Amino acid sequence: MSTLVLAVPSKGRLQENAQGFFARAGLEIAQGRGARDYRGALVGLKEVEVAYLPAADIAASLASGQVHLGVTGEDLVREQIPDADERVAMLAPLGFGFANVVVAAPRAWIDVRSMADLEDVAAGFRAKRGERMRVATKYVNLTRRFFAAMHVSDYRIVESSGATEGAPAAGQAELIVDITTTGATLAANALKILDDGIILRSQASLVASLSARWSPPALEAARVILSRIAAEETARTTREVTAFLPDAAPALFMEAQTLFGARLRFRSADGRASLNVARAQAPELADWLIGRGAGHVGVASLDYVFSAENPLYDLLAARVAARG
Repeated sequence: MSTLVLAVPSKGRLQENAQGFFARAGLEIAQGRGARDYRGALVGLKEVEVAYLPAADIAASLASGQVHLGVTGEDLVREQIPDADERVAMLAPLGFGFANVVVAAPRAWIDVRSMADLEDVAAGFRAKRGERMRVATKYVNLTRRFFAAMHVSDYRIVESSGATEGAPAAGQAELIVDITTTGATLAANALKILDDGIILRSQASLVASLSARWSPPALEAARVILSRIAAEETARTTREVTAFLPDAAPALFMEAQTLFGARLRFRSADGRASLNVARAQAPELADWLIGRGAGHVGVASLDYVFSAENPLYDLLAARVAARG
């Protein structure tokens, strides 16, 4: 298919945050005939079709190649696509939808703090009851991979379809693997996260399918989208620092690059200079320039910083080419 299909969450905070993310990059999503229309478009990019899907369905659609790009949680990608690193490209974390997938045990288990302790408990549980310790979770694949890596084997999974955190209190499981943002719900259910029990620190991510058919028009549409996203991200994390330095030697700007990572954008004949620097470094750079003769230093935010280099697109193009 020549049209690029971009999947975004169909409801809730994830949808709002995704639309806000694209809007900041100058990419406005128009939702067809209204909120009940599950197809939309990116204004000004007729080669792009927007599909509104539940976040879990986005991960599945990326795996099957039904969509080219999608916004979904990394937890869903890692759970639904066991060989995710081979079938999708994680292009960029988006800075929202933060949550951790964790192993939680009852607070009453005062001697259980780590996964190694859990293996001892599992062995004792089997010896006393003749049964395996039960783990309630919706994250079956993530749980199996993590428990294997931590050398915990004597357990069985109870797939959870409801509120997982209530399973131990209801007698349905001894511990759980679940997703949490603050840990408050776990605490309210008398559960604690094991010290080494964080399986995945997840957030919403922009993900590319390597199973989709990437025609030249689809790749070009992706280049435009990723160029704008990269330009907004660079601008958000960069500040433009301007100063009047009529007597500055070229070595001063080389030193500024060495000390602060500042890049000289231009220097006029009358001594006005403009540098780009990481936002966190801007105050220190300004003080440093004043110490070297600048009377006033201006620090300004930027809307976009476009570059001939497009690392997000380069990553995608390289992965698509490698898949053949």
